[in-house]
Amino acid sequence: MKKLATAAALIVVLAAAQAMAVSAGKSVEWNTSMGKVTFKGDDHAGKGLKCNECHSKIFKMKKGSTVMKMADINAGKFCGACHDGKRAFKSAGNCAKCHKK
Repeated sequence: MKKLATAAALIVVLAAAQAMAVSAGKSVEWNTSMGKVTFKGDDHAGKGLKCNECHSKIFKMKKGSTVMKMADINAGKFCGACHDGKRAFKSAGNCAKCHKK
């Protein structure tokens, strides 16, 4: 019985974690002082990326739990881990690719 309860709890936790991620076909938006940023799951999934490549290695799974600053991104943290001009477009100097006024 204890194993069944543990398995059920694990399923609930995994389902909740999956629900918080932005999957293909979904997007998440947030407002910044530079304009609205929209993260599109399709754009990243279309490049062959899997959710676990960023979650929870780079980003926490809960929306709003990661505080990002452009200085950190430009230094290779958060989005900048890939958006470095090699793997994906460089974040520095490409503001309008993400920030829409």
